[in-house]
Amino acid sequence: MRLTSRRPWSLTAVLFGTMLVESCGLGRSPDEPAGGGAEPAGGAVTLWTDSTELFMEHPALIVGAPDKFAVHLTDLTDFAPLRSGRVTLRFEPKAGGEPVVATQEAPRAPGIYGPAPEFKRAGVYDLTITVESPQAHDLIRVPDLRVYANAAAAPKEEGGDAGGISFLKEQQWKTPGFASAFATMGRVTETFQATGQIVPAAGRIARISAPLAGVVEASGLTQSPAPGQRVSKGQVLAVLTPALGEGGSAYAQARADLREAEDESARARRLYAVEAVSQRRVHEAEIRLTAAQEALAGFGGITAARRDGRLAVRSPLAGIVASRSLTPGSRVDAGTELFTVVDPAVVWLETNVPAVEAARVSASSEASFRVPGSEAARPVRRTVSVGSVIDSVSRTVPVIYQVANPDGALKIGMNAQVAVGTGRQVDGVVIPSSAVLDEDGRPVVYVQPEGERFEKRAIEVGGTSGDRTLVRAGLEAGERVVTGAAYQVRLASLSTSVPAHGHEH
Repeated sequence: MRLTSRRPWSLTAVLFGTMLVESCGLGRSPDEPAGGGAEPAGGAVTLWTDSTELFMEHPALIVGAPDKFAVHLTDLTDFAPLRSGRVTLRFEPKAGGEPVVATQEAPRAPGIYGPAPEFKRAGVYDLTITVESPQAHDLIRVPDLRVYANAAAAPKEEGGDAGGISFLKEQQWKTPGFASAFATMGRVTETFQATGQIVPAAGRIARISAPLAGVVEASGLTQSPAPGQRVSKGQVLAVLTPALGEGGSAYAQARADLREAEDESARARRLYAVEAVSQRRVHEAEIRLTAAQEALAGFGGITAARRDGRLAVRSPLAGIVASRSLTPGSRVDAGTELFTVVDPAVVWLETNVPAVEAARVSASSEASFRVPGSEAARPVRRTVSVGSVIDSVSRTVPVIYQVANPDGALKIGMNAQVAVGTGRQVDGVVIPSSAVLDEDGRPVVYVQPEGERFEKRAIEVGGTSGDRTLVRAGLEAGERVVTGAAYQVRLASLSTSVPAHGHEH
């Protein structure tokens, strides 16, 4: 069996006071004094193998006292409690002699076994726990457990609080998605953190203005798309009645000139067909028609013109209506913005790279980012541009990335935390990216030093590559971090109440 714990065993066995022992319903030696003074100290052991987590609590081990153990076993394939199967505890005396064996055929409660071995000789014992369950088969070795001749010989509880965040095994087992993993040594691509914002991509936003002064037709506006609705290219957004004397007369004249030019062009082609006019006459008519079309295009294009003289305002691209600023019957001036239409299928991530990091960014640099409300990191598609001028106020360089947004989850204006890659490979402590939480703009992880005790730890992130994150400081290889449902541990840390010790021993 390979032990994955980083520390030697003497550092992973933690002694707890009798208050903890009694709260779990663990036994007490009949020789133990009943009143005042410190009581014999029990112990707790946390150990991870490749397939099983052991969290074991026990009272002070006294000769002649049936000492009830609380053995918590977790299946690391899904972090569920062992619900069935036999567990055998075999205590081998280091000085030689008969071992002490205690077997329990099934757990007292899901994940919890409570054998009560009785020792006949004081001394140091090596414990081997054999797990035979449909969920797991394992051998877990716990060295150097000391059994005392009587309660007076056992060390006394010194009191004090172990500190940290209490999150009991029963809570862990009942929390969907709870998981943990060891920090290991590995290699990832170096990154640094920068801020960014989601903005429309070039050519994928249109600000649609009134081509001339006019009145917004109520009949056209009733069918006008509202903000958030999707529109197609060329779809009518609103209808304007031109205001005479303020571009309206010119619009009417342009429409009349176009009709006259169309009639003249058609007449010239008919006459040319019967050889009544020269080709030059046809060419002159076509020139006049083109000029009339271009004149009307200045008022919104011939595709926008209606036979009744009103002007249809159309969308120049397919996308989502981001804004609409007009009311039925209102008068608008030429150039007044009426609609904004955005195609969000592809957006840009405008990143503000600190000046001190600017030299490490290139067009080939990779990047990923997170937006508020989502813990998942998104990759960028490509680098659009890298600025060459440092802003004198913010002391940042703009770097623009293209991002695919087929589901529309990224909204224009969203802020983002961006991990900008430098392209350099770095060795160090690596953890799953899901273990890293953002608290007030700084990365933190929740470390599990013992089975039911956790610590919040601020870390310095050195890079993220896919689902792996490099930690520059704040964590060591071999420490275990919460990788799933870490937010629930965070909520437990914010609780002001003392959790009841809910073990069903």
